[in-house]
Amino acid sequence: MAIMKKSLLITLLLVFCLSLQAQKDIANVANPIHKSALAAKYAKQITIYPVPVRGNFFNVKYESFGFDKPKDVTSIKVTNIIGQEVFKEEYSNPQTITRVDLEDPIRGMYLVTIIFSDGIKVVKKIMVEPAE
Repeated sequence: MAIMKKSLLITLLLVFCLSLQAQKDIANVANPIHKSALAAKYAKQITIYPVPVRGNFFNVKYESFGFDKPKDVTSIKVTNIIGQEVFKEEYSNPQTITRVDLEDPIRGMYLVTIIFSDGIKVVKKIMVEPAE
């Protein structure tokens, strides 16, 4: 009788552990899908201008549409196409329009990474042309 109770207890413990692992796997699979959907939604609400960038600055504007509470932009980073960081700024106050000043940018493609307070990252491409 004692052996049956131990084996039943072990079986229940094993089933419980497996069910927890299964729930964890489902959460990990669902989370990236949710984040990518949010990132796509946020990307539609970001405007970078002027395009193409001529000179050494551009603006990043974030507008929240609909009934959503606006998320705060916590940082903006600009890297060149080979991954070198040319600009990075972190913000403690909510930002809706940010002027990004680049020091002597070289003509080419750059990636602008905008990070929001909820951890969502949006990456946009910009082209920098020489000033006329």
